[in-house]
Amino acid sequence: MSPPAALAALLPGLDPASHRLDQPLWLFALLLLPLVALLLRRRPVAVLVIPSAAAWAAPRPPAVRRWPVWLAHLASALLILALARPQRIDDRVIVRGEGYDLVLALDLSTSMYSEDAELDGRQVNRLEALKPVLSAFIERRPADRIGFVAFSGRAYTLAPLTHDHTWLGRQISRLRIGLIEDGTAIGDAIGLSVDRLQRARKDPDAPRAGAFVILLTDGANNNGQISPEQSMAVAKAAGIPVYTVSVGTGQPAPYPRFDESGRRVGTKMAAFATDEPLLRAIARETGGSFHRADDPSATREAFAAIDRAQKTTFDQTNHIIATELYAWPASFAAALLLLAALPLLRRR
Repeated sequence: MSPPAALAALLPGLDPASHRLDQPLWLFALLLLPLVALLLRRRPVAVLVIPSAAAWAAPRPPAVRRWPVWLAHLASALLILALARPQRIDDRVIVRGEGYDLVLALDLSTSMYSEDAELDGRQVNRLEALKPVLSAFIERRPADRIGFVAFSGRAYTLAPLTHDHTWLGRQISRLRIGLIEDGTAIGDAIGLSVDRLQRARKDPDAPRAGAFVILLTDGANNNGQISPEQSMAVAKAAGIPVYTVSVGTGQPAPYPRFDESGRRVGTKMAAFATDEPLLRAIARETGGSFHRADDPSATREAFAAIDRAQKTTFDQTNHIIATELYAWPASFAAALLLLAALPLLRRR
């Protein structure tokens, strides 16, 4: 009988495929238990017979007199099993490899209200169309640390670099147009994104294969403290590629009208200027690539292309996690030995 099968026989209900004995040779000690029992049974014992003392107590059946011995034998068997170290085996596949650090920089200017996208059969604005694409991209890169920068007239860090992609997805779902003063500060967005990545590179506990930025905007730079050309030079000097995605068509599109209290009161047609040459130059000079995202399907294709360009190859290894189970048979053995000792304690 194999050790796993022996373990399953001694502890019913265990699956031999997921349990093992780390020190199975201890099971051979079980063969000594019948020999010890036989020697104890045949051992001569000196007895002083006092005829008048026979009436002091009624004789007990042999089986009743020997139950402490049986309990001691069973406890010994359980102790031997504990010494054999039964374990539960959990096979875990661990993917090892260096992931990327990347920052998503998303434009939240009011031009993102343009409703020239369709999602699930309904007309939506550009931000609502982008959210599921961003979430899907994040889910496809579980080994990467991903940060998020939201920008409009200024740039802010919505989320630092993190492996907690579930939390990051919740942050993205809460994005709203108008959270930041209006405008399009492309230079600030790239500069802040590069700064977050450079700070992460100083972390000795987080070796990375590389870093890059994905910039999504539907407008032309018209605000900010840093010009796009300056931030482009900083990214190039740091060796950080910037992938640029131009959102929208640049043509007149339905745009909501709001009253002074912020309630929507109608729709108008509006067009917003884009600066495609600038976005192409940023991508070219930093080593990234430019993509146009006129609709959700084109946006998904753009992210798929970026995913292929910055894909990390991983080595897969199997690790076995063993949980010790010896405490269970050892505890039962201790309880049985205590029961076996009760007759001796009563005599005292």
